[in-house]
Amino acid sequence: MHTENRPVIYGEVLFDIFPDGSTVLGGAPFNVAWHLQAFGRNPLFISRVGNDSLGRDIRNSMQEWGMDTSGLQLDSSRPTGTVEVRIKGGEPEFEILNDCAYDNIEVESIPSIEAALLYHGTLILRNKTSAATFSRLRDRIQSPLFLDVNLRAPWWTKNTLDDSMHGADIVKLNEDELAILGPASGELKTGAKQLLEEYEIEQLIVTRGEHGAIVLEASGSVFEIRPGARAPKVIDTVGAGDAFSSTAILGKLLRWPVRETMERAQQFASAVVGIRGAVVKDMNFYQPFIKDWKLSHS
Repeated sequence: MHTENRPVIYGEVLFDIFPDGSTVLGGAPFNVAWHLQAFGRNPLFISRVGNDSLGRDIRNSMQEWGMDTSGLQLDSSRPTGTVEVRIKGGEPEFEILNDCAYDNIEVESIPSIEAALLYHGTLILRNKTSAATFSRLRDRIQSPLFLDVNLRAPWWTKNTLDDSMHGADIVKLNEDELAILGPASGELKTGAKQLLEEYEIEQLIVTRGEHGAIVLEASGSVFEIRPGARAPKVIDTVGAGDAFSSTAILGKLLRWPVRETMERAQQFASAVVGIRGAVVKDMNFYQPFIKDWKLSHS
């Protein structure tokens, strides 16, 4: 298990509750950390859970998966996060519990770490406690910053997002989020380029669902990635973006070429839409990627 080039993943962990009553572990940062663990990167996942059955389930799942739990805080006064997921028109909609454990991450309880990369999303910044903790963590770590934009109304503001975008080296968002944040140019590449320049981002990744992704870099390079012809049947799209992010981070850590990284990210995201929810508790799911990408777990 690798300790060098170790990523730090900061943010929410929760249970997605589906219309049929099934519950699935989720939260974009947790999903990213889960995949990176499967790929042998030993991430430090920093979050907070309630002193309840769901919180215990999360800790147990992390331990069974071999994850480091030293960054998982325990909250005795607030519940573990939950999200009601509804599928409309093939796309997920989310009703997110407010003021839960992950909204109150304490900086004093975070272990010391040197990180090769720091990842966070936008939801974790909705509460002033976890937002302030992140700001101090970012200053402490001083590593490249990967921002995963997840605009979940009403849990974001333009001011908070502006601060995050200005501090980020790599930003990933989807086509709909680009339309909300970018200039009203109507043309995707033009809008993405203007966003890249406005916030002085090194790399901007725009995911486009079944149409693939577009990647722009400050150097002027532009890459278009298309899904492979043999995509699996779509069960749900929950977690597809997180799968993409985890592979983009993996490529950054291992210094893969950009096009190769993004093609592999698209490949892995296409596999994840063929399962229910965002994470898989079966290493057999990961083995083809580990083999094809020649990943070492030593």
